[in-house]
Amino acid sequence: MQVDHLGIAVRSLPEAIAHWRPLVEGPISEPEEVASQRVRVVFAPLGATHIELLEPTSPDSPIARFVESRGEGFHHVAFHVESVNAELDRIAALGRRLVDARARPGARGRRVGFAHPSAFGGVLVEFVEDP
Repeated sequence: MQVDHLGIAVRSLPEAIAHWRPLVEGPISEPEEVASQRVRVVFAPLGATHIELLEPTSPDSPIARFVESRGEGFHHVAFHVESVNAELDRIAALGRRLVDARARPGARGRRVGFAHPSAFGGVLVEFVEDP
């Protein structure tokens, strides 16, 4: 398993892109809307991983609530896995809490699933598989 990306919650993609551009090592992706999560995202390459900037598209989205309560900043770490469902099953079998019982559509045509922050010491963990 390897880190796929680090998710950063932001209020404004244009402002966040301007802040992160000096650190990234290639072109930043075009914005993509993930309607199911009510966010717009971009991915910025950083070594073998990416920074994902997440901007809410609705005041009731999970990212909007996060930014409202905690401010902009680190939101989650995502790990690349062969099968999101198998990883979610493995984590559940350990007695750890999940956000998603099964994989769902994510950005870049990938399937994703989340483990609850309580499962990993307060850190929201995402599992990502290729399409």
